[in-house]
Amino acid sequence: MLEKNTPKTTQKEWSDIKGENSWTMFKVVSEFVESFDRMNKIGPCISIFGSARTKPEHPYYQLGVDVAKRMIDDGYGVITGGGPGIMEAANKGAFLNGGASVGLSINLPKEQGFNKYIDMDKLSSFNYFFVRKVIFVKYAQAFVVLPGGFGTLDELFEVLTLIQTKKISRFPVILVGKKYWEGMMEWIKNVMLEEERNVNPEDLDLVQIVETPDEVSKLISDFYGNQTDNKLEPNFNL
Repeated sequence: MLEKNTPKTTQKEWSDIKGENSWTMFKVVSEFVESFDRMNKIGPCISIFGSARTKPEHPYYQLGVDVAKRMIDDGYGVITGGGPGIMEAANKGAFLNGGASVGLSINLPKEQGFNKYIDMDKLSSFNYFFVRKVIFVKYAQAFVVLPGGFGTLDELFEVLTLIQTKKISRFPVILVGKKYWEGMMEWIKNVMLEEERNVNPEDLDLVQIVETPDEVSKLISDFYGNQTDNKLEPNFNL
């Protein structure tokens, strides 16, 4: 048995632990319960991600609108983070096409609230990022990722990690915009895979890059085999 060395310094201590921290779990549970109840009634959706900073006049904004419209045509609802930019574009496309427009907004300081294209009965507001992430993954039949920043990459790599480690079943993860994403994927292939061996070759097959809403639609329909019998299920049960 290994013997542990005696520490050279004493363990640091918290300056203060407030009793109310123990009650945080009830706030977390309430967010899960409310969002599960709401999302269970909506049905299968596609989660669409992208930058909150994208302006309506930007081509990526209109691309977000068009992708969302196509997802509604294919029989899915659309889930976004509920904010501006690409999120607003996707909600707008779903709303204008008469489909379920879902918003999972996060309460942040100095940030505006949800966009106007969310169905009010399909709006959830979260204090905790990790609860919100669970809902994004649980009820999405695919992840469609348009150009975005740190938050977009956070969601992308989290879902890829969950699929890679088989914590959730595999589903389509689609990057839209070759000019934006191809450099990142080349780095993953050349450095992460070939130089450092930090991923397996098959891990690169977990994500695909496309340009158009039609290509997004085809990847999803091919994955599910043009399923029309409404037997889709959430990605995992808790």
